[in-house]
Amino acid sequence: MTSDSAPPAISLLIVDDHPVVRDGLRGMFESTTGFTVVGEAANGVEAVARAAALDPDVVLMDLRMPGGGGVDAIRELAGQGVRARVLVLTTYDTDSDTLPAIEAGATGYLLKDAPREELFTAVRAAAEGRTVLSPAVASRLVTAVRTPAPAVDETLSAHEREVLVLVAKGTSNKEIARELFISEATVKTHLTHIYGKLGVKDRAAAVAVAYDRKILG
Repeated sequence: MTSDSAPPAISLLIVDDHPVVRDGLRGMFESTTGFTVVGEAANGVEAVARAAALDPDVVLMDLRMPGGGGVDAIRELAGQGVRARVLVLTTYDTDSDTLPAIEAGATGYLLKDAPREELFTAVRAAAEGRTVLSPAVASRLVTAVRTPAPAVDETLSAHEREVLVLVAKGTSNKEIARELFISEATVKTHLTHIYGKLGVKDRAAAVAVAYDRKILG
């Protein structure tokens, strides 16, 4: 079997305000088969511009950076329709950091103390559009959505399940509409019903609760 049969390398944009961190991540990924680093950025504003110009598969995004934070950058990338998946890589796992980042459109959230193999696996998963959460962050997210509330109807219709499965894969509303041959307005209606039945307010929380309650997986 020739090297031509190998899958294309996953292209990465590394965003962090510390040059030492960027150098370390670049060295780690470039020394591993299957990855290529196409660029770096020191803040969120640079990240948006370079992601649009370089078209990476995955953006490794820090959150707290002078000159432009990660959450605003994630929101801007999503708003511009940039195809890159954003994997947050940070030292912060508080609710005030994790929830806004995920709500802004991050595909995953990992802490900087993660083992290198876990990071590699997370980047591969993010490139495929799969949600990636470190155990600590997943626990926080599930706790955040488990607030006392009136009993809700958890029975999802077949169409709602189809939509939720695609949401769990990181699929956008537009892509869901195209794949299921329905309008974006119908997708939004299904999502509204899903949120109500699961007692949540956003996509990431719906996926977390669905996995937790064995509706997915």
